[in-house]
Amino acid sequence: MGLEFLDWAVIIAYLLLSIGIAFFVVKHKSKNITDFFVAGRNLPWWLLGTSIAATWFATDAPLAVTALVRSKGIYGNWLWWYLGTGIMMMVFFYAKYWRRAEILTDAEMIELRYSGKSASVLRGFTAAFFGVFKNCISMGWVILAMLKFSNVMLGWSAEFALGITLTFALVHTLTSGIKGVVVLDMLHFSAGVISTMILAILVLIDVGGPTELATQIAARSDAPVAVLDMFPDLSHIGATEMLAFVCLIGVLWLGQAQGDGYIVQRLFSARTEKHAIKASLWFAVAGVVILTWPWIVVGLGSIVILPIAESSPALLADPELAYPMMINEVLPVGLKGLLIAAFMAAFMSTIDTHLCWGGSYMVNDIYKRFVNTKASDSHYLSVSRISIVLLLLLSAVAAWQMDSIAGAWIYIIEIVSGIAIILMLRWFWWRINAWSEIASMISALFLANGFLWIKWMHGFGWVNDNVLAQVNEWYQDDVALIRATMILLLCTAISLVVTFATQPVENDKLLTFYKKVRPKGWWGPIAAQVPELVDTSSSRDSWLGFVFGTIFLNSILFSVGHLVLGSYIVALILILVGALFGWLTLKLVESAKTQE
Repeated sequence: MGLEFLDWAVIIAYLLLSIGIAFFVVKHKSKNITDFFVAGRNLPWWLLGTSIAATWFATDAPLAVTALVRSKGIYGNWLWWYLGTGIMMMVFFYAKYWRRAEILTDAEMIELRYSGKSASVLRGFTAAFFGVFKNCISMGWVILAMLKFSNVMLGWSAEFALGITLTFALVHTLTSGIKGVVVLDMLHFSAGVISTMILAILVLIDVGGPTELATQIAARSDAPVAVLDMFPDLSHIGATEMLAFVCLIGVLWLGQAQGDGYIVQRLFSARTEKHAIKASLWFAVAGVVILTWPWIVVGLGSIVILPIAESSPALLADPELAYPMMINEVLPVGLKGLLIAAFMAAFMSTIDTHLCWGGSYMVNDIYKRFVNTKASDSHYLSVSRISIVLLLLLSAVAAWQMDSIAGAWIYIIEIVSGIAIILMLRWFWWRINAWSEIASMISALFLANGFLWIKWMHGFGWVNDNVLAQVNEWYQDDVALIRATMILLLCTAISLVVTFATQPVENDKLLTFYKKVRPKGWWGPIAAQVPELVDTSSSRDSWLGFVFGTIFLNSILFSVGHLVLGSYIVALILILVGALFGWLTLKLVESAKTQE
């Protein structure tokens, strides 16, 4: 369906507003890469938390959520929701340490914590793997989603729209750095939330309200079994899927517990440790609760308005197309343009964040560390901008090579799962060394791609057809989360063996790290050397904050779910529980001990 003049007017007006803010309001001339990538460490929590959430609202997210709802039901969104527990641990255990470290990237943390050639190699590999490989895959699936969205919404002009938004994201990232990115993210987040909420409300009106939505879906024979369940039920799913769910919420959330990438880049930019803590908390609420339910409502509504049994071959083959098709079905002229503009904005906010984050790795942890260590600030700024352009080109190649957003999402969960526990332990246990991380990373890469190795060996005749078939079963999508959990446990065990088989980090390096970060935990031999710096406060409040925050987040999350499905009494009870634990969580955030 083509857009009307009013829709195009709204889209163009929004883009002009973004350009105006980027080039006339956000006047930020970077003097060095610290200014460019972390804005001189002087940004407030509400801006940083909103910026992280805006990056989560990429074009891929609503499409993937809608596909999950149409194929599995509401509970399929645990693939997203499980991260909330990890974010809450980051709020109370890691956010202040990241800010206290005063580094530019999380890869730089490696040489702050470890010493020797092993640390240097690990830092370079981490920067290349996460800043280039993983980052380009992430941007690739965002570009893929934008192409799918644009093909449905804009028809022949899909590539043109993609080119315009990519160019704008690139130019304003190159000119203003992280400060321009986070300020524009505020606009993009606001537009995205408002427009997707309007779409969700209109979908509810179209089907007759929350209760009628639930009734009509329950009556449809073509809907997924137990589509309205927020938790999986063994009576409706198999034991394998239930075990995968248990692995996801019971173990795999640890992968988000310390934070990484663009999330901690925002924490490096915070004014104080307390601002970093509050930014993490606001991100949890904005990202997990505020953003997700409007998408889920549209996915549920699509089962009624675009019945699965009557879907076109294209929609059956790719349920991610349902979201843009719902925009065409439900939104009137003008509002359709607003939501398309919001999607363009979401796309830009994600791309510019990933470009800025990836560029920081390439210049700070690769070029400045290993190629040219004594250049001027202006030279490093130029290399930063060149790196950003290169990253965009590589991400376009990644988009060309993938066809499923959700599939790429699961692969990323799996491939980085093996290093989660070791990355957490390095803050709290002095004995962890660079070889611990190297072992976990190599093990994770090997195990996550195990089928490729076996297939390669089969080609040389080293394994028979039966072995290949058995390995192929283990690497099917339905056991991906179970596999990721096994990878996590195996890699951790391997890393601990390597830890005790290798020498600890030299004392002077550990002492320097301890003086700067002042971590709690098992630092006995190091802490004994500087007893005046030991944090003697109890960890009770941190653990209570983590537990209360998790209860608060999930209570609010499911209160909204029951509200949109017409279960008003349950929704009210959950809101009251959420309000109570939210208040307790905020009290513990305010009383958190920092160095300021």
